[in-house]
Amino acid sequence: MTIKNEFLKVEICPKGAELVSVYKGQENFLWEIDRSFWDKTSPVLFPIVGGLKDGSYEFNGRKYQLPRHGFARDYDFEITESTEESATFTLKHSHQTLEIYPFEFTLSIKYYILESKLFIQYIVTNTSSINMYYSIGAHPAFSIVGSFVDYNLEFDRADNLTTYKLSNNLFSGDTNEIVLEDNVLPLNYSLFEQDAIVLKNATTSHLTLLKNKVPKFKVSFPDFPFLGIWTKKKAPFICIEPWLGLADIHHTSGKLEEKEGILSLAPGSTQSHQWNVEFY
Repeated sequence: MTIKNEFLKVEICPKGAELVSVYKGQENFLWEIDRSFWDKTSPVLFPIVGGLKDGSYEFNGRKYQLPRHGFARDYDFEITESTEESATFTLKHSHQTLEIYPFEFTLSIKYYILESKLFIQYIVTNTSSINMYYSIGAHPAFSIVGSFVDYNLEFDRADNLTTYKLSNNLFSGDTNEIVLEDNVLPLNYSLFEQDAIVLKNATTSHLTLLKNKVPKFKVSFPDFPFLGIWTKKKAPFICIEPWLGLADIHHTSGKLEEKEGILSLAPGSTQSHQWNVEFY
């Protein structure tokens, strides 16, 4: 599915409602898949973000299994609305999803463009008769062309970063401080030797990628309290991931309603979450 205007051309795959490419002129700002590094471009994380302890959680006295980052990325979405500059993809619960996630839901993901900005809106509706617990997050991989160390991340605040360490996909409880230089984090692969940089209750809400000090794009996520930044060694991409949810901690109770960062949605209610990227 392609949406476009005079500034951008955006391609989205119905499987997982996954963003595949974003062109401005001849430049694709998303990385092109190389399976030796990773086989995704921009998966949607739902109904959890990150991993679960032992791959499972408990709800109403029953244990369920869920893969890391949930299941939405593996299902085909229906295209429910489309114009030249927008498209909405919708996934509803099924017998398959109810076996691993005991809530009836509708998840719609709307992509739309205004000039050089791409907006991504997540619309979650609880069609169950009980409170629904969920998380949702983004995982876009932006292209790195040339040397990784030519790139910097510029934060909208000067605070140093307190990062929360992951161990086997779970939070260990340990933290680390990263010092910014005039709001800027110079990129190098050693930052990601122990998995992603994870910021909880991030004070930043706008993040700009610069190449040789020239801005490439700005990600804005004021409604998202958590942020992941990730790549793999020598991989030609950087992921900037606004999250509403977190991986488990090692000493978690395992109960879904007690999971750190989990959201609760009343029966019949709808919640919308939006972030955007402006391309330069």
